[in-house]
Amino acid sequence: MAKLMGGSAGFHVQGAHMQASRPPSLSFRTCAQLEISRFCTIPRFMGVKAVNASQQHMRHRFSSIRASALPCMQDDTTRYFDFVVIGSGVAGLRYALEVSKHGSVAIITKAEPHESNTNYAQGGVSAVLCPKDSVESHMQDTIVAGAHLCDEETVRIVCTEGPERVKELIAMGASFDHGEDGRLHLAREGGHSHNRIVHSADMTGKEIERALLQAVENDENISVFGHHFAIDLLTCQNNGEIFCYGVDSLDTKAQKVVRFISKVTLLASGGAGHIYPTTTNPPVATGDGIAMCHRAQAVISNMEFVQFHPTALSDEGLPIKPAKIRDNAFLVTEAVRGDGGILYNQSMERFMPLYDDRAELAPRDVVARSIDDQLKKRGGKYVLLDISHKPREKILAHFPNIAAECLRHGLDITQQPIPVVPAAHYMCGGVRAGLQGETSVKGLYVAGEVACTGLHGANRLASNSLLEALVFAQRAVQPSIDHMVDADADPCLAEKWARPVLSVSIKDSALSDIIEKTKKTRMELQSIMWEYVGIVRSTNRLKNAEWKIGDLESEWEEFLFRRGWKPATVGIEACEMRNLFCCAKLVVKSALARRESRGLHFTEDFPYLEESKRKPTVIFPTAIQELTWSSKPLQRQLQCK
Repeated sequence: MAKLMGGSAGFHVQGAHMQASRPPSLSFRTCAQLEISRFCTIPRFMGVKAVNASQQHMRHRFSSIRASALPCMQDDTTRYFDFVVIGSGVAGLRYALEVSKHGSVAIITKAEPHESNTNYAQGGVSAVLCPKDSVESHMQDTIVAGAHLCDEETVRIVCTEGPERVKELIAMGASFDHGEDGRLHLAREGGHSHNRIVHSADMTGKEIERALLQAVENDENISVFGHHFAIDLLTCQNNGEIFCYGVDSLDTKAQKVVRFISKVTLLASGGAGHIYPTTTNPPVATGDGIAMCHRAQAVISNMEFVQFHPTALSDEGLPIKPAKIRDNAFLVTEAVRGDGGILYNQSMERFMPLYDDRAELAPRDVVARSIDDQLKKRGGKYVLLDISHKPREKILAHFPNIAAECLRHGLDITQQPIPVVPAAHYMCGGVRAGLQGETSVKGLYVAGEVACTGLHGANRLASNSLLEALVFAQRAVQPSIDHMVDADADPCLAEKWARPVLSVSIKDSALSDIIEKTKKTRMELQSIMWEYVGIVRSTNRLKNAEWKIGDLESEWEEFLFRRGWKPATVGIEACEMRNLFCCAKLVVKSALARRESRGLHFTEDFPYLEESKRKPTVIFPTAIQELTWSSKPLQRQLQCK
């Protein structure tokens, strides 16, 4: 976006705002185990390292602030850093490792540091690393997969800078598969015209996460805060612009609220897969980042484009069923189809050629809709993905994780087809970002799945997600440093916002009722989203979803407040629920605004592409305040002086 726009509370949807143009297993030491200089009961506005003139300027500038800050900090519920990173996936970790050269960094992560969408990514990273391939070819594949809604400048930047980002990972110790010739083994996946997927068997994300976490562990300027749930961003307004100064978090182990004050915040918190009942995302993916940004009045875009991965493992079709319901569906990577896997219905009839000339190598939106159509027509619960015609040793070498998981449940993928079904996988929309990850809120940057950069358009090309995260994490570094150096920092700023409060004043019996009610409400919301806002949509079903979600949210909030919950009360179950409600409503409103079928958004009422509607859906803040708890920040927005 040439200009990222802010505004006041609430929002309106503009589906035709502008022509597809650029949107602006390590053991970490905990706070108690580290020396006081590393974890900030004393403010660390300054990093340890000083490598250039701008840092010398920064040290001089903040020396008086360091001294004056001490009276403001009497306990460990407030922490000061130059940079705060929310999320510990590839985007957050890569960014932290760069900005730590210029200041102190806190990484706030909801669970263990390794628990992120990155860790579950199987396929790999797409990058032009073969002489027969080209940036132009990668761009074309991305734009076609994105149903021509991608921003071309963003696509060119990512496809051009991607190879260097992959080489940096290798230099940091990430280990990828090589062929017999000693060169990187490049796989092919659906929608790609060339072999360009860098991978580590079928556990690429886990390997990248391992390498980055090791580097973070070795960086004395980075402090990692595990089991800290981000509640809301701390913002103030000045002359019509909104500024971010950090985030409130809930330490779910110590059961206390911790406020992080920073001059720059990077949000890399992932997506919102758990608005649906079946998702490949880990339990932490409850849309926290998108919801926080919406409440902070950041611009949101393209939320209707929810990608359903065509091939999640169907437990229903396994010979031995899992002992308990999974927290998240097990992903069967796109690379299985890229390696020659064939899709059959349960009558062992191949069906993909009936839907698309590219057959199993069609983009994900096409394959997911085709499977959905087969299931509805035939009343089935899954289809079959067969790779057993390939040599056994090749299957086991390329897909050891999938083979092992299936074998645990009585299925040998070298001899039998794999039962698969679509599952919510990736948000192509999110917080609208410019070419350097900047948002409409000053001092707030985004990278990874939480962001909408314009790369993915209406549908993400396979293995472009890790690539985008790497590129935008790097692109956000320099503007973040510049902002950090120039930012004014009032050390007593932390006390100007009201603090969230824990639910300790609520009786145990009432709290148990609230948690149980929230669990049921979450399942009801997920059921509504799957039934009315799934792979195939209609205007009537979307309006029904809007009405049902509104009623469900009102009923849930009334239940909470009748039992002693207050607007400033926090607990992880309830805070996740408010974020799920917020994101679900954004998806529904965006879907209603798009009156055509494009990419991942298919509606029976407008089943065709319309060139005149080839524009991003943009949700701007407005003066109309939504009255629900999920739509308002816990702290009122301050007026900056």
